Amino acid sequence: MGRSNETFNKKEKEKKKLKKQLEKKERAEDRKANSAKGKGLEDMLAYIDENGNISSTPPDPHKKRKVEIQEIQVSTPKQEQLAADAIRTGIVTMFNEAKGYGFIRDKDTNDSIFVHVNGLTDRIRENDTVTFETEKGQRGPAAVNVKKA
Repeated sequence: MGRSNETFNKKEKEKKKLKKQLEKKERAEDRKANSAKGKGLEDMLAYIDENGNISSTPPDPHKKRKVEIQEIQVSTPKQEQLAADAIRTGIVTMFNEAKGYGFIRDKDTNDSIFVHVNGLTDRIRENDTVTFETEKGQRGPAAVNVKKA
């Protein structure tokens, strides 16, 4: 009597291979059945409702609003310019003497304004009350002519 050429491991590998092939065929048939190809134009259209949200139904023409061209803002509105010549007062919230810069909290607008050692006329420290003028810096308003009050 001769031994069988197929071992248990070979039979298991064959079964797994056949199972994978069947699963692959099923997935292919499922893709064909649920394919998006051949859909009509109505299925591909999307609408925007009166609030600007995407919808699958057409918008109600009675809810349409009239918009003036001047009301449309394409970019961010320009920031109001600070009065550059006005002398302002504030408190030094942070100043690093080693690096030579800090920030002043303006008393009127409560904005944080950058100050550099080059813009100082007197030496300042944190929590000092100061007077200063503002000018446009690289990243926003910067304090110049900073003096202790």
